[in-house]
Amino acid sequence: MSKEIANLRRDYSSKKLSAADVNRDPIVQFEHWFQEALDSEIVDATSMTLSTVSPEGRPSARVVLLKGIESNGFVFFTNYNSEKGKHMEHVPFASLTFYWKELDRQVRVEGKVEKISSDASAEYFKTRPWKSRIGAWVSHQSQPIPSRFHLMRKFAIKAGQLMGQEVPLPDFWGGYILKPDRMEFWQGRPSRLHDRINYRLEGENWEITRLSP
Repeated sequence: MSKEIANLRRDYSSKKLSAADVNRDPIVQFEHWFQEALDSEIVDATSMTLSTVSPEGRPSARVVLLKGIESNGFVFFTNYNSEKGKHMEHVPFASLTFYWKELDRQVRVEGKVEKISSDASAEYFKTRPWKSRIGAWVSHQSQPIPSRFHLMRKFAIKAGQLMGQEVPLPDFWGGYILKPDRMEFWQGRPSRLHDRINYRLEGENWEITRLSP
């Protein structure tokens, strides 16, 4: 099996990426690439791998959804009491990884994570489907449960209690913004000679360099 996996490969022959052509602001550059991903109708183009670190230095990664792009960072939402929420409370740094295989592109984002305001979280929460808002209340994310039946029973009870009402924002749920100090854009190229353009924040300015593949 391991030999079969080792022989799995393909060459890349997509667009090129040059330091001379990218935007000086990496978030603006990301918006260009993200729009191309949307225009290409890539399934779940908003999905990204969020990597966090525990207080003991143990890394953990999971896929979450991008819910906003601000001039200073990337917004996502979760349960504050989840594993990732606890990680970010103790170690307020994280990374995001986007991979759009149809375009042979990857974007890495690293930086500090902060909670957004409760008003901003509430504004987004209201846009979620009603059942998803109920789900946020009944899911004590990352905690053990005896069965799926137990979860669905809690859901049914809460839904009955709030039937026909607005579902309020739980105080344990909300948004984060990751403010990057480093971003890397990767474009797959033939013969594994990929293009890698790295942005690093130096003071208030972004330093742009090309990295060896």
